[in-house]
Amino acid sequence: MLEDLAGVKVVNVVAEISIVPLGTGSPGVGRYVAACVGVLARRGIKHEVTPMGTVVEGNLDDILQAVREMHEVPFGAGAQRVVTTVHIDDRRDKQLTMEGKVRSVQERLGG
Repeated sequence: MLEDLAGVKVVNVVAEISIVPLGTGSPGVGRYVAACVGVLARRGIKHEVTPMGTVVEGNLDDILQAVREMHEVPFGAGAQRVVTTVHIDDRRDKQLTMEGKVRSVQERLGG
């Protein structure tokens, strides 16, 4: 666990969020995804949209609060059911970043 300048413990994580609205009357979910990603942008949370989910990096509490807000977005847009999946990588012995995780694998692949 790292400390900020005031000596307060900060838990930074990398997480993947997938929010699937059901009961929308359409197989397309792009507008729901865009609205959910908008929550991250508005909150200033670093994120990267991938084909199957959105990867985020930041303070654990901030991310969990954002996930709660994102989960509600499809309901507000008319979805009857929402399935939200969150994977959290919480490493306390060193700083964790999205780029660092990718770089670690690429180095092991020789690239």
